[in-house]
Amino acid sequence: MTCEETKLLVADYVSGEMEGSDELAYEAHLDSCPSCRAETSRVDMLWKDLALLPREEPGGAVRGRFYDTLRAYRQGMDAVPQRRWPVWQMAAAAALLLVGIAAGYLVRPGREVAELREEVTSMRQLVALSLLQQQSASQRLRGVSWAYRAEPNDTEVLDALVTAVNHDTSVNVRLAAVDALHTFAASPATRRAIVESLPRQNTPLVQVALIDLLVDLKEREGTKELRALTVGDSVNDGVKQRALWALEKLQ
Repeated sequence: MTCEETKLLVADYVSGEMEGSDELAYEAHLDSCPSCRAETSRVDMLWKDLALLPREEPGGAVRGRFYDTLRAYRQGMDAVPQRRWPVWQMAAAAALLLVGIAAGYLVRPGREVAELREEVTSMRQLVALSLLQQQSASQRLRGVSWAYRAEPNDTEVLDALVTAVNHDTSVNVRLAAVDALHTFAASPATRRAIVESLPRQNTPLVQVALIDLLVDLKEREGTKELRALTVGDSVNDGVKQRALWALEKLQ
């Protein structure tokens, strides 16, 4: 494992989500690299400090510092709108998210809590969108998992998922993105995007996943696309059978 790889995986390691051969490789690298060992220790301390946040009512200065930090963070993001974050910065964003959630439990209910919730929602969106742009398929998969935490009416996350379904080079990411579209099923835009995606696919697994999603959503607007799959010369036989099954279900 290289130093660059440890930077990508440090959040998984300190949170206890890493296991098996990845964990062994990570620890073997730490044994031979003082720099990565020190960085891992620093992130681990931050993670543990977050778990020790006090539950008592904070003073007014605490909330003021939180908003000052958040304001500076968002100004920094606005200054570099085209930049893609590496995953170690995603971990920092996630840590800030946890601070926001903790603060939300500590402040008085009312307008201020609503404002904090809006900020948390915004950060969830930011993490999902940023991870979905990463070069690593495993990180894009994590982006899909963050998409489940987005609001059902979040059009930016929906567009990112549809883009993943239609264009991602990894079949696993495309399949995961199809599953994540369930979260946005109430939106007519989601249903339209699913129907439009079906003719674009040439991977049987993704085609079947989209067909099943149409049936789950009882989306009859996709019958034309399903019929086209049943007669296509280049369509996999299993996909043809699934399309016929779906047509029967949607009648």
